[in-house]
This record gives sequence, structure tokens and C-alpha cells, in this order.
Amino acid sequence: MDKKKILLIVNPCAGRNKTRTGTFDIVDKFSAADYDFDVKTTTGPGDATGIVEKYIGDNDMVVCCGGDGTFNETINGVMRLPRRVPIGYIPAGSTNDLANTIGLPTDISLATDTIIEGHKNAYDIGLFNNRFFAYIASFGAATSLSYTTPQWLKNSLGHAAYMINGFVFNIIPILRSLKPIHARIEYDGKELEDDFYFGSISNSTSVAGLFKFDRNDVKLDDGKFEVLLVRNLSSPLESFGLLGKIRRKDYDGDKIIYFKTSNLKITFDKEVPWTLDGEYGGDNREVYFSVLNRAIDVVSGVNPMFLGNKIDIPVFDVADANSEEAKKEEPQVRFNRFRRKKKAEEEPAEENKEAEETELANAESGEEQPAEEPKETEEKAEENEKSKGEEAAAPEEDK
Repeated sequence: MDKKKILLIVNPCAGRNKTRTGTFDIVDKFSAADYDFDVKTTTGPGDATGIVEKYIGDNDMVVCCGGDGTFNETINGVMRLPRRVPIGYIPAGSTNDLANTIGLPTDISLATDTIIEGHKNAYDIGLFNNRFFAYIASFGAATSLSYTTPQWLKNSLGHAAYMINGFVFNIIPILRSLKPIHARIEYDGKELEDDFYFGSISNSTSVAGLFKFDRNDVKLDDGKFEVLLVRNLSSPLESFGLLGKIRRKDYDGDKIIYFKTSNLKITFDKEVPWTLDGEYGGDNREVYFSVLNRAIDVVSGVNPMFLGNKIDIPVFDVADANSEEAKKEEPQVRFNRFRRKKKAEEEPAEENKEAEETELANAESGEEQPAEEPKETEEKAEENEKSKGEEAAAPEEDK
């Protein structure tokens, strides 16, 4: 029997430098489980994506060890491959939001055991214009904390580094700069335009470790984003109180707006910085989002947050979204093309829906309905009556 082959990508700077010592444990466990593996280390931002594309070869799986940013880069590499291999994730970052969501142990040894057990779940990922993201895209208040917190502070203090960077080093600058951002948001045939202090588009229960969504309300393969928007703050200090409301799931529809969707477009008046999976995602004035339903397989153990079956939703087809044609298109052109395509697919279904429901009801009742005879049009009926009248009035000899 051939050994399974793994491409192992390690970010040596992640978290509290756990990967530097943990790599030996990972290698020992994979060796004992009779895996062949090729170990590569990252040296800077974006490296994991290039490593996947260059070294995937005939490996059966990619395993990345690092933070959520490393996982994001690995996904972007896998989505560019002609064959989509499963991804194993050994979380070693500072917050590990994604690991907490999908139920992975944050202990390196235990996470490696989970990968060796081999249970896979199909996972939704997001498309942000032409980039893929794993679990969250956000703009507005304090979203820059994740990528402006110094690495040395994250290595020393872990998740607490974000709190110290935000509430000790930068609390005054953050409050001073807490200004609303005007945006128009289009989704599901609706439009929402206002000034927003914060916005997140996610597929996760945990957002930056600050607040959590209800685990019973979030499914990781349902083809839906969870969208959270904050507006109408009377003062910057009110933002602290809203964290409590979000934790209590008190979405009042006024200050806090929450909804689910598969596709949306956000347009700003100016370039706005975004955060993707905890890393800087660039400045954008116009952003198109779409869910790629069950786009990748993640080795993560049995988890009730995965539905386990594909949902029929109006999303970009993974193959089409990654095609050469789609890559050459502007995001707006592609967005509209897929929307037209989905609409065309849905129209015939709507026309036949009533007939299908009647047929299904008949089948369930076991009764065979007599076929309806074609109804005469009013004009045809009038012609027939007129013809009969003329025939009755005709002389006997003419009959």
C-alpha cells in the first residue's frame, strides 16, 4: 500500500513561536502514522500560497501550521490548483478564531492527531473581488488591530497582545479616529445606504476574539455569510457597550444590523482599508462578495456545525470563478454575469413549480387525476355556436 503524501507548511513566526518547537512533534507523529511528507517554511507574507502552487506535486494533502493568516494563504494556493486537495490546519496563532469555530484543538500535538484521524468536512469560503478568504472580511473601527499589533508582542502574550495594543497603546487614537464610513450595501434585491462604524462578513462564530455568534445559528457549509453592521453611535464610547449587545445577540436593527446572504456588493465614497482573516486586505472603494459553497475539504473531525450536504444557492460556481475567463473579468462584470446566469436558471423552475407540486401531491395520494381536456377559447366557442345556428335556420332542401 502506497504511503499518503503530505506537503507540510510551517510558519516559524506564528503565535508564541510554538511552531519552532512543535514542528518536531508534528514530524514524529506523521512519521509514526506512516506518512511521507515534505516540509517547507514560510519567510514572509504570501509565502504559503506560492509554496502550495510550486510544491504540491503528487501530495495527497496540504497541512499548514501557523495562524489564521497562514491558513488564508494556503487556501488561496489550493484554490489555484487544477486538483483541489484537502487542507489540514494545525493552529499556532495568537487568536485562532477559525480553529475555535471548526472545532480544532489549539494544542499542536492534538491537532496533528485530528489530521491523522482523517475526517474531512466540506467548508464554505468567501470570494472578495478576486481573492479568497477563509472566515472573515471586515472594515471600520479597530479592524486594523490584528495586522498592526507587533509580532514580538503577539509572540510574547498571544491573544492578550491585541487587547493591550488596542486598549493600552492605541485606545486614544482609535477613539479619535472612530468616524463613520458612508456605504451602500446591496444584497438579495435589497439596498441599504448609511454611515457605518464597523462591518464584518464572516463564516465563523468568533470575530477577533471580541465577540461570538450563536453556534446554533452559524453553519459552516450552508452557503451563507453572516453580516454584521454597526451604525448610529451617539459617541465613540458607545462602541464599548455594543460589544455586550453583540455578545447577547441583541441585534436591534437600529444600531446593530445582522443578516445572512450569499452575495453582496459594498460601495464606499472613498478607498477603505479591509482586513481579511486577520491580515491587511488592501484599500477598496467597491467590493463584491460571494460564497463558494463547500469549496474545500478541511480535516477537522466530526462537527455538528457542518450540515454535510450541498445547498442549492445562487453562488459563483467554484470552477467558473477560478477559470481563466473569470480571472480576466472585472469583479462587477463577473458578478453581473453570474447573477444573470442564476436568474435564467431560476425562471424555468418558477414556471414549472406549480405543475410539479400538483404532480407530487397526486403521487403521494395515489390518485390518478384524469387528464384535462383542452379548453376552447371564447372566440372558438362563439364560432361554433354561430355555425350551429346557421345550420338550424337553413331550408330543408339545402341540408
